Amino acid sequence: MMAKKDVYILSIESSCDETSMAIIKNGCECVYVTILTQMDTHAEFGGVVPEIASRMHTENITMVFEETLQKAGMTMDQIDAIAVTYSPGLLGSLLVGVECAKVLSLVYDKPLIAVNHIAGHIYANQLERPMEFPLLALVVSGGHSDFILMTGDYEFKHLGGTLDDAIGECYDKVARVLGLKYPGGPNVEKLAREGEHTYELPIPMNDDTLDLSFSGLKSSIINLVHNEEQRGNEIRKADLARSFQDTAIDELARKTEIAIKENNIKYMIIAGGVSANQYLQQEIKKVADKYNVTLSVPRLKYCTDNAAMIGAAAYPLFLKGEFADLSLNASSSEEIF
Repeated sequence: MMAKKDVYILSIESSCDETSMAIIKNGCECVYVTILTQMDTHAEFGGVVPEIASRMHTENITMVFEETLQKAGMTMDQIDAIAVTYSPGLLGSLLVGVECAKVLSLVYDKPLIAVNHIAGHIYANQLERPMEFPLLALVVSGGHSDFILMTGDYEFKHLGGTLDDAIGECYDKVARVLGLKYPGGPNVEKLAREGEHTYELPIPMNDDTLDLSFSGLKSSIINLVHNEEQRGNEIRKADLARSFQDTAIDELARKTEIAIKENNIKYMIIAGGVSANQYLQQEIKKVADKYNVTLSVPRLKYCTDNAAMIGAAAYPLFLKGEFADLSLNASSSEEIF
């Protein structure tokens, strides 16, 4: 029997402030990934400036393309398809990647695959080990806090999620209130390791549903800091960071337990930028171990935005023949469910 031909997908990710390209083999092996971050530039402004991000993507994308092929030791003749993040994200940033992908598809006569950014974060786990269905995905990022049930490739059922702020956004707002530099999330996590849980904060969405809410927790911290400053009291920043992180992630862990019990889950993944948080991983693993659930978390470089995850998510679409045409456009908000 003739051996099955390997499939190589060149993937592009530019949804926020990373210009990234990768070559992925058979949806599970990263041949090479280039990630060019703009973090230092945006740190000067305390967050991502969309206009600057899209301009820097435009300046960097050709260089990233050439480096990816060179470091992988491959040519475009060996590439079977072009994949690109088209949604959700910053519209101007997404457009740079989408237009680049369309040009490469046209010039090199390769099929074009449109990938949702959140699906990319989920399929980042495919780069670690084959995902087993059905599975529970906890998606946690700057824009998402969701529980998703997957019964097969690209079969998504939304079980619950945030009704307002995502947990990553809440981390960033708390970081700003505490005077921490961008990116906020990792700096809050780092500071929390030095503190004790001494501040009593409201438990977000303390019920038995799988919905989440972090706006009240965020507001309570903003008000607490403001009131203490008005009274001339010192804010114990490390203790407040610890108290916030414990409160937010403990509620995520509690609701994860509900999701596991209600859906008879035996395999679970964490996805999204906040999946890099070590305390989150630790607390979710405790829940998974309690119910004998296999837990998968991407390695650090695949937790945050990268093109490798986009190539992994594109592979099932390639096998199904679900290709986009050159009318593909970017969308800032399209969901996968």
